[in-house]
Amino acid sequence: METNPSYYGLPSRVQLEELGPGRLGIRKIIKSRIIRKDAAKIVDMAKQIKSVTPGLEITLICTHNICSKSLALLKEEAVEVEYVKE
Repeated sequence: METNPSYYGLPSRVQLEELGPGRLGIRKIIKSRIIRKDAAKIVDMAKQIKSVTPGLEITLICTHNICSKSLALLKEEAVEVEYVKE
């Protein structure tokens, strides 16, 4: 599986991580809270990845600093969330 963001047409600063067969993670570790605007950008990235490689499961890898509206949007768009410690 490709983890180079340019392969999917994403900016080079996006961090992608292979999580298993058919699973790709978008790593977003920031000190501030992930708000709905950030979640919308993550959904756009997930759609871009799926347009290149349909059938991939996309997971957001982040800390617990994420608002409930962001979680709802990600769930609605079938983007799983996996938490890590800072």
